[in-house]
Amino acid sequence: MPERQIRLFGDPVLKTVSDPILVIDDRVRSLVQDLVDSVRLPGRAGVAASQIGVNLRAFSYHVDGEVGYILNPTLVELSGEPELIEEGCLSVPGLWYPTERFPYAKAVGINLEGETVELSGTGLMAQALQHETDHLEGLLYLDRLTKENRRAAMKEVRESDWF
Repeated sequence: MPERQIRLFGDPVLKTVSDPILVIDDRVRSLVQDLVDSVRLPGRAGVAASQIGVNLRAFSYHVDGEVGYILNPTLVELSGEPELIEEGCLSVPGLWYPTERFPYAKAVGINLEGETVELSGTGLMAQALQHETDHLEGLLYLDRLTKENRRAAMKEVRESDWF
């Protein structure tokens, strides 16, 4: 299947807590394929199901040449001193702001066979795990910005040609 259109800031699905996947069926298999196809495009480190309009707990990632997915992910470990990292989001195109993230993250979930999957890493992988699980909780990186940066970001959003 082709990559799916990314939902943009202002779409209610982006602010909705995603539902857990209770049954792995053809709908979920199709969702995973769409997520994987959507994340393969250049410049994409992760795509959450909510970003393609599906309110289920799943995301795909594309980090260091590795493409994969996880269903029902939960962050089980965040460690190190949080640091400010320039972050953007496909759902808020063109904006980049320093966002506080932990340098190490570990998530646990399942794959399409129902087997436990563990993803962990530093750098971009740690950032992607935190960013994508935020999406599944109805959070955008804009929600994590300082008050001053959030005000500036919202001004940019209002003045953008896509909003």
